[in-house]
Amino acid sequence: MHIREIFAKHKVAMSFEFLPPKSPEALDELNETITLLSPMEPAYISVTYGAGGSTRELTHDIVVKIQNQTGIPVVSHLTCVGAPKEEIGGILRHYYDSGIRNIMALRGDPPKGQANWVAAEGGFIQAAELVTYIRENFPDMGIGVAGFPEGHPATPNRLLEMDYLKAKVDAGADYICTQLFFDNRDFYDFCERCEIAGIKVPIVAGIMPITSLKTMSRMADMAAGCRFPARLLKSLHRAQSDAEVTRAGIHWAAEQVRDLLDGGVKGVHFYTLNKANHVKTLCDSIGISHSSQFDKIV
Repeated sequence: MHIREIFAKHKVAMSFEFLPPKSPEALDELNETITLLSPMEPAYISVTYGAGGSTRELTHDIVVKIQNQTGIPVVSHLTCVGAPKEEIGGILRHYYDSGIRNIMALRGDPPKGQANWVAAEGGFIQAAELVTYIRENFPDMGIGVAGFPEGHPATPNRLLEMDYLKAKVDAGADYICTQLFFDNRDFYDFCERCEIAGIKVPIVAGIMPITSLKTMSRMADMAAGCRFPARLLKSLHRAQSDAEVTRAGIHWAAEQVRDLLDGGVKGVHFYTLNKANHVKTLCDSIGISHSSQFDKIV
């Protein structure tokens, strides 16, 4: 199903993001996550690359497996990292021939050990070029692009940042999925700035609950950075155990989702980290056991 049809079908599109496993144990965890979450029948599922596109083939295999086994539409991530245009074209053809019709088009992060972004020889310099290529060569593919409510780390000029986002939409993107955030005011401000810029495609809110202080530290080290509201930090530091930290983080994310639903969000995308129980607990806490309930709650 094309992503445009998915958004037309749902008032609020609930979706999950999975990571390609890097070990047999991680594969078992992913399979368990898929088994536990697929009965919720999300509007779609996305699968990422590893850093620098390091799990490209594995991502493809998982994407096809999920779509064939569950019947749930899958959005596969595709980056500009480390590949010329001809190779990217071959990857897209491989997806298309496998029945995959939706792509999340990203510039991607530099490979491990490389400080700055450098385009591959004969490759795409930015995501807008990748979007243009997909739209011209695979016109019936759905295309998603990334948005940054807290600001893109490589573009401190927030006006220029919006120009770059508009360029991706004008090139043919069908929707925007945001990076994770912890203050909904950042998301609402981002949506208003998109409206001012003339961006009219659906904007999906990216949500990831903090489940440990270690996870929070990793988020803080991410290239995109994260802004942690003081109220969230206080609740986490009041916790007396790892279990209490997890409960506090899930509670915060659940309240974010409640507010987003009240605010008319078009989609909620859960960054699962392949941890099904955390997502299930979050959804249960707001009375959601199936994606159809997201449509009824607004």
